[in-house]
Amino acid sequence: MKKFIRGFGYAFKGIGYAAKTQLNFRVHLVATLLAVFLGFALHISVNEWQWIILCVALVLTAELFNTAIEFLTDLVSPEYNKLAGHVKDISAGAVLITAFFALATGIIIFLPKLQLLIQHAA
Repeated sequence: MKKFIRGFGYAFKGIGYAAKTQLNFRVHLVATLLAVFLGFALHISVNEWQWIILCVALVLTAELFNTAIEFLTDLVSPEYNKLAGHVKDISAGAVLITAFFALATGIIIFLPKLQLLIQHAA
């Protein structure tokens, strides 16, 4: 049981390290805060919250995997290597696709509510 609980400590340590050292991870955390703020401000539904939470989890997870892959690639191939570069580019591409999915989901959920809010204010 101690080993199991210690595993959580390692996981939080990894998340903390990413938050301290990775600009893109911090950018995604700010986007998370913005989405949560908008969600509360615009009173989104439970179903919409599920989509927002899914997007947040996917983007942050993709960014963590990307960081881990980059570190491992640098460890295994400290010198320039074309294939190592492809590995890093592909993992960054996975984050980009996930972020675009999250952005599209956010637009679908938040834009109509923001438009209504603007129309009522005008």
